[in-house]
Amino acid sequence: MSGDDQKRTDRAEEFVQLFNRGAEFTREIIRENERLRVELVRIRDRQESAAQNPRDWSKLRQELLERIQSLERECTTVRERLDQVEQENSDFAQRYVEVEEENNNLANLYVASYQLHSTLDLDEVLKIIMEIVINLVGAEVFAVYVLDDDAEELAPVAAEGLELARFPKARLGSGILGKAVASSEATCWNTTSSRDLTQPIVCVPLSVQDRPIGAIAIYSLLQQKDGFSPLDHELFNMLGGHAATALFAARLYSQSERKLNTIQGFIDLLTN
Repeated sequence: MSGDDQKRTDRAEEFVQLFNRGAEFTREIIRENERLRVELVRIRDRQESAAQNPRDWSKLRQELLERIQSLERECTTVRERLDQVEQENSDFAQRYVEVEEENNNLANLYVASYQLHSTLDLDEVLKIIMEIVINLVGAEVFAVYVLDDDAEELAPVAAEGLELARFPKARLGSGILGKAVASSEATCWNTTSSRDLTQPIVCVPLSVQDRPIGAIAIYSLLQQKDGFSPLDHELFNMLGGHAATALFAARLYSQSERKLNTIQGFIDLLTN
């Protein structure tokens, strides 16, 4: 059983336990209500008997007062237990919302990963990467960089929020972006925006088997997003691997297509 399956199993058991506790408390309330109804009938019978015999009235009155005090204490206990169950139900509801959100996030991760590997068209892969960064990460200004192996230089190939030409190139191993890509480690700073396009707030290196392919540099977040969540870091890890693989495969396919067209053109020239 995988770690995710085990977590889902543990959560399901937790939900069942909370539900059973609520059901048991409800059954206790019903039993207590039935007991009080029986007690009320007994008191009424004794009250009618005492009305027929005035000498027993004083004794009955004392017993009733003691019984009322006992019932008040029991009511206080029941209220406390009811408050406790309500708090547990509130915690259960909050946990349920969190699990639903986590399941939704996992579904988004799966869909994003599937989309990245659904095409070999380079432009389409870049478009999918852009949509993931916008819709799932919540980035407003960012760029996707691709590494030129010969020049060891990172060049922007797609951007959002600003014109592509405004994003600077970066040398591999130099500067914030170049160092992050060289180390193959995603880097995230505790801020939501940067006006300096040489200092992104997030660097997500794209690499295949420790071979750098490119990077995603984020410079600012959408207004409604005030920071990064654990899901964002999961997305960074997913993008670092899956987006890199998809981008690498699309570039190889594009290059092979160009070479094939060149060879075919040369063959057509020789045969005509």
